[in-house]
Amino acid sequence: MPKQKTHSGAKKRFKATGSGKIKARHAMSSHILGKKSPKRKRKFATAAILSEADTARAKRLLGDR
Repeated sequence: MPKQKTHSGAKKRFKATGSGKIKARHAMSSHILGKKSPKRKRKFATAAILSEADTARAKRLLGDR
């Protein structure tokens, strides 16, 4: 059986932490920023942690475990 390939789109978007959580960028953070508050825009700079349901899918795409 050949090796499972990592999903090319997923490896550009997600990163696994040491504890097994998946980091991603926030949605709605790239354009139309004039109407968004400075506090909200600062929050976009920190990494988002995926939910449990999305974590399982992202791990499968990344080839983890």
